[in-house]
Amino acid sequence: MSAGTRPAPGPAAGKAPGHPHGVRATARIRATYNGRVTTLPQLRSDGPFHLRRMRGSGSAARVGIIGAMSAPLGGDRLTLEITAEDRAALEVTSAAATLALRGPTGAPATYDVRLTAGEDATLRWLPQPLISAAGSDLRQTCTVSLAATARLLLREEQLLGRAHEKPGHLVSRLRIHRAGRPLLDQSTAYGEPEAGWDGPGVLGGHRAVGQLLLVDPELRVPRDAVLLGEGNGGGCGVLAPLAGGPALLASAVAPTSAALRNLLDEALAHALEAC
Repeated sequence: MSAGTRPAPGPAAGKAPGHPHGVRATARIRATYNGRVTTLPQLRSDGPFHLRRMRGSGSAARVGIIGAMSAPLGGDRLTLEITAEDRAALEVTSAAATLALRGPTGAPATYDVRLTAGEDATLRWLPQPLISAAGSDLRQTCTVSLAATARLLLREEQLLGRAHEKPGHLVSRLRIHRAGRPLLDQSTAYGEPEAGWDGPGVLGGHRAVGQLLLVDPELRVPRDAVLLGEGNGGGCGVLAPLAGGPALLASAVAPTSAALRNLLDEALAHALEAC
C-alpha cells in the first residue's frame, strides 16, 4: 500500500479521533457462492485500500489490493474485513508490498485484518510483504474465524527495514479460531525498544521473517516436524502440526525477502502433499 501520495482526509479517508494527522479507513470484501461460481456482492474500497476484481480460476473469485496512497503512517487506523461465506472460494492478494513509515505524530499506526470463512468455504490470504521502515511504529493484528469445514491458506511476510537501514518498531499478533475454539494465538515484536529481538534466539541476524498456515479438514497431519532450507544457507524454518485442528504452520527467517519466499514455498509444497 505504498504507491501514490496521501490525499487530504475526506469521506473515504477520515481523520481518526484523537489522532488529527492519522487516517481511519475500513475496506470490506464479501464473497458468496451462487450455486455455480463465487461472486463479490461487496467490494468496498476505502482510504489506502483500492480493491480490484481479478481473473480467478474455476469457480473461485480473486481480489487484488492496490495502494491508493502511502500507508500506514503513524496515527493511522486501518482495517480490512474479508469474508468468504458458506461454500465460497476467495483469494485476496496485494499488488505491492505494504510500507510502514514514520508519521507526523508520535502515535503508532494500527493495521487490523479480519478474515472469516464459513462452512465449506475456501479463503486464501496471500499479501505481499510488510516492510517496517526506519522510524515507523506499527501494531498489526490478523484475526481469523473459521467454520469447522472451512479451508484457509495464509501467508505472512515481514521485512525488517529497507536496504542499509534499521527497522521500525513492529508488533504483530495472529489469532485463529476454528469452530469457535482457539487454534493459534501468537504475538511477535521487533525493533527498538524490544529487547533481544535480533539475537540468536529470535532472528539470528536475519531481516526477513514469515509464516504460512494451512487449515484443511482433509489434511493428513504428519506427526513429525519438517525442517526447511537445510544446507542452502538462505535462512531456515520449520513446518509443524498445530494441536486442536487439521492444520500445519510454517515459521521461517531469512536474510532477504526472496529467500524467505523460497522457504515458505517449500513449506507449502510439503503441506499440499498432506492434503
